[in-house]
Amino acid sequence: MFRRIGNTVVRHPVWTIVAWLIAAVAVIATAPGLPSNSDESSFLPKSYESIKASVTQEKAFPSAFTPSAIALYQRTDGGKLTAADQKDIARITTELGAKHIDQVQKVVPGPPSKDGKYSMTLVQMDNKNAGQPKQADAAKVLRDDVKQLAKGTHLDVKLGGSAAQALDQQDSSQRGQALIGFGTFAIILVTLLIIFRAPILAILPLVLIGLVAGIANGLIAYATKLFGLQANSSISSILIVVLFGVGTDYFLFLMFRYRERLRAGDEPKLAMINAVGRVGEAIASAAGAVIIAFLALVLSTLGFLKQMGPALAIAVGVTLLAGLTLIPAVVSLIGPKVFWPSKSWQREPENARFAALGRGVRRRPALTAVVSGLVLVALSLGTLGFKATFDLASGSMPKTKESMVVQDQMQKAYSAGAAAPTDVYLSSSDGKPLDKSGFTAYAQKLGAVDGVANVRMSQVSTDGTTADFTVTLKYEASTDKAIDAVGKVRDVAHSDAPEGTKAVVGGISSIYKDINTAVNHDYKTVFPVAALLIMVILGLLLRSVVAPLYLMASVGLGFGATLGATVWIFQNGEGHSGLMFMLPVIMYLFVVAIGTDYNILMIARLREEAREGREPREAAGMALKYAGPTVAAAGFILAATFATMMLAGNSLLTEMGFAVSFGIIVAAFVMAMFFTPSLTALIGHAAWWPGHGDQAEQPTIAAGTAGYGSVPAPGTDRDAVGGHRN
Repeated sequence: MFRRIGNTVVRHPVWTIVAWLIAAVAVIATAPGLPSNSDESSFLPKSYESIKASVTQEKAFPSAFTPSAIALYQRTDGGKLTAADQKDIARITTELGAKHIDQVQKVVPGPPSKDGKYSMTLVQMDNKNAGQPKQADAAKVLRDDVKQLAKGTHLDVKLGGSAAQALDQQDSSQRGQALIGFGTFAIILVTLLIIFRAPILAILPLVLIGLVAGIANGLIAYATKLFGLQANSSISSILIVVLFGVGTDYFLFLMFRYRERLRAGDEPKLAMINAVGRVGEAIASAAGAVIIAFLALVLSTLGFLKQMGPALAIAVGVTLLAGLTLIPAVVSLIGPKVFWPSKSWQREPENARFAALGRGVRRRPALTAVVSGLVLVALSLGTLGFKATFDLASGSMPKTKESMVVQDQMQKAYSAGAAAPTDVYLSSSDGKPLDKSGFTAYAQKLGAVDGVANVRMSQVSTDGTTADFTVTLKYEASTDKAIDAVGKVRDVAHSDAPEGTKAVVGGISSIYKDINTAVNHDYKTVFPVAALLIMVILGLLLRSVVAPLYLMASVGLGFGATLGATVWIFQNGEGHSGLMFMLPVIMYLFVVAIGTDYNILMIARLREEAREGREPREAAGMALKYAGPTVAAAGFILAATFATMMLAGNSLLTEMGFAVSFGIIVAAFVMAMFFTPSLTALIGHAAWWPGHGDQAEQPTIAAGTAGYGSVPAPGTDRDAVGGHRN
């Protein structure tokens, strides 16, 4: 099938390129905008308690005051606020409300801090648009206006709160995307120049994948709108890396084999047909594993991951199609001149280092398997110390951003939980008005919960059927202690609710509590489903039941080693309170799916060597000698491109960039080069049970290559099956 694809594309390269250009113009020109949502509650299904509480609040207290932005005042000299300062704050609050800024519904004064050094202005916005870009725009206007109004006073004012965090997150994301994009381009360009010493080959993947990126982003926008998915600004940064990293991988897989066929003496167009025919199955299987793993995220209960899964699957799918059609068409049109001015493509390199590694694996497969396995197990021990953190806002931007400074100052000046209190909504079960005589006792029970600073009965709905008890925790909303405390508050709120009533607990800590529950659900659902589907892909590729089992076991060890190393570096080394809560899910999918690419490439080459009549140990050594350079080059580029995410300047992308790049290094340089080939050598022919994938095929003549000569079937020509080397 893949040889037929290659034959069609090479025979009609111009029409193939024109078709891609037409598709790009059509998709990019008509695609809808991709909205972004930074409201954590939008990530959860309506069945979770925090979302039920939000619905109760909207029905019972539609005009309830929930600040979306907080202007925090302090004197420029750091002293206590004077009476004149208080008058200035009152004036600023009044004038700010009189401006009638879009999205702003109410502006009221806030309480002063206990030490008298801080005071606040609280701004309520339209709750229906929480987390949307229009509220970030409103926060920008608010920030500019409040600073302008404070000029000429002794006050220093900063704007924080969820809307301001969305604004700062948006700015940080744009800066991060620019740095990631530049870093990715530079790494791919420089590395390809070093590998091929050919400027055309270095620039070509960037141009072609840039075209693919435009199409993929358009299709993702269509899918997001069609299926009503949630979008998040972090997805754009991840997409850049996935498209260029994975796209360059597939480009390398193809170009190494194309160069190999040219060295074997193939006519240029025939060389490309053979390259697509021989490496196409490995590329398609690798992409299939990645797509399947990403689509498994659809089973997630978190909107953020539900959106990420299809988006990344679409990106990889378009990249696969380009790898099998667009890249072969363009390269076949250019011909061997694509390697200009280098002449090294005409000569067979010795690959001495990889040959030595191959000999080591062939002679001592057991020792190689044990040593590489022990390295993975040792690193995996770090997973025992894993802790999760749920503060998406601070995780997605630097601590120096204004909204983060406000958050830190408020924690010191007020109760740590004052900026994001928890609400207990007590409602009548039969629709009758609540008996207010039990409110005091109920509030006292809530106040006695460990971790609660104070409780007050805030308001009762107009029909008297719902009461709002505001619970202020002792801890900042996103901390483990706050999440544990809100769990205890829930227990008491439910068990001690007066007869004939029911209680639901809302607020940001309650949302984080539910996100924690959702993530634990995803660990039990997404992980095994993705692993099972990838095993099916491997089984179909290798026609084996045994090989997929130990391949997935090795990838699982790679995941454990990656998570363990990330815990040691960021929690133990950098002193982070925990890793971002979704990191293990994302890491699992990237490391397992993309890391499987290198296992697939290596074991596919090992199978080719075995079909040449080599014994298992010799086949493993030869596969490492000749596939090793491709795996090393592709693994380095992909790891380096993911590492550019660390340039974004926020903990979420820094942790993600390190974890995924480290995982890919482990997958390429430990699993694919040592662990997998050594295990396959030890297991021998049984690795291919119940099929006989390592046995030589009978010579036949393959059709479908008219115009460029007949192409030998697998097993009939050493060069056609990977015998002639990179």
